[in-house]
Amino acid sequence: MRRRWWILVAVSLATFMTYLDNNVTNVAIPTIQHSLHLSIAGLEWVVSSYILVFASLLLFGGRMADIYGRRRLFLTGLSIFTLASLFAGLATSGGVLIGARLVQGLGAALLVPTTLAIIMATFDNAMERTRAIGAWTAIGAMGLAFGPLIGGYISQHFHWGWIFFINVPIGALTLAIAVTTMSESRDNSAARRLDVPGLVSSALALFALVYALIEGQDKGWTSPLITGCFAVAAVAVAVFLVIESRSRYPMVSMQLFRSRVFGGGTTVMMLWAFGILGIYFFTSIYLQTVLGFSPTKAGLAFVPMAICMAIFATLAPQVSPRLGAHRTVALGMAAMTAGLYLFARLGGSATFGSLMPGFLMFGAGAGLMNVPLTNVVLHSMPPERSGVASALLNASREVAGLLGITVIGAVLRNREGAALQHGASAGSAFLTGYHDGLLVTVALLAFGALIGYVALRKSGNDHARPDLESTLAAELAPPDDAASLGAAPASR
Repeated sequence: MRRRWWILVAVSLATFMTYLDNNVTNVAIPTIQHSLHLSIAGLEWVVSSYILVFASLLLFGGRMADIYGRRRLFLTGLSIFTLASLFAGLATSGGVLIGARLVQGLGAALLVPTTLAIIMATFDNAMERTRAIGAWTAIGAMGLAFGPLIGGYISQHFHWGWIFFINVPIGALTLAIAVTTMSESRDNSAARRLDVPGLVSSALALFALVYALIEGQDKGWTSPLITGCFAVAAVAVAVFLVIESRSRYPMVSMQLFRSRVFGGGTTVMMLWAFGILGIYFFTSIYLQTVLGFSPTKAGLAFVPMAICMAIFATLAPQVSPRLGAHRTVALGMAAMTAGLYLFARLGGSATFGSLMPGFLMFGAGAGLMNVPLTNVVLHSMPPERSGVASALLNASREVAGLLGITVIGAVLRNREGAALQHGASAGSAFLTGYHDGLLVTVALLAFGALIGYVALRKSGNDHARPDLESTLAAELAPPDDAASLGAAPASR
């Protein structure tokens, strides 16, 4: 096997680990709750703390990778993530576990933006690059989808800490492969400046929003603390947009959103992730608390969906040239919408077999649209900014996944509380809230199918627009080249 394919193995293993940790805890949640005596809000923090730091710092990680080197950031992030996994497995209290998950999120934020950037730098041939992105997507989907099975089996038959311990040997193997095969790459045109105000304002906005959504039901949606958090989030978003539009070294160039392909594609990716990650968390609870599945059986229910996601991710590069990226992405989102609608119709007496039509359709759609969408969004940006492109793509996915958990959770708890006040049983009340949360997601996925068709139409093979490249090149030029800003393209 040639060196570049070993590099693909390393970045795919790293992606598998980080995606696995997005939802490996989901099926193990009841076991962890019993062991560490956590509330529902505490359980959401076990999952959300990781995604919160991950999403908040992804753009920072992408910028750091472009400036200081993708190999360096890959190895640093991988080391932090692996060590934090060890401490998460050893946790004896909810606070320690949440703290370890926060550090895991930091490691993942440094690690993940480098993966697509390294693929873009390693594979010069367009066909090989597409195959590599397809393999990377399929392996990431497997990590996302097999997480519930791994978490369920371990939590039922072993101590739940092993859901984190398994990252240690995988991390060590990945580190060994990366050290021996991976060469350094960076954006040589980038000035070595970090957008610290942009980083702080974006992280503050995300944290305030997530805190309000998680704690709103318990503390009261109109309480001063929760309304204050929503206000802080809104102000921080406005400040972030102002900073990014005026900064000489922006973390996110506002010029990018002039591109219909980039803006639309990123929006579709966010809606995809909202559906995937938001559903996993609460469906795992539904399978165990309402249907009475064991952790292993609940995890097993996700396996057919995982297989569909992986199969259709590998088929997508053959389908997309024939249908066009816009039709392929829209078809995938429509399949997800239909599958989730079928699932939302199930009640408290569903069987393993009755779950499968919705799961299979949802998995097929999720796998089909991911590779062409990733290709389109990556090629809407100049190649020398591949670290930030990868970070933006992953950041949008993680932020949306985080919002999926918190928004669906807010809908679920609000509707569940109303049903309990009207005398419904605990199981019936949960099912009411769960169904309403699913229907919100169904509507968003249907909207995503429409956006994908319109925004990506006739743009499946487009590269970054020349005017966009020139603008970004101007932003990246060093200060002493101010006289030539906007004229010279960024160096390749």
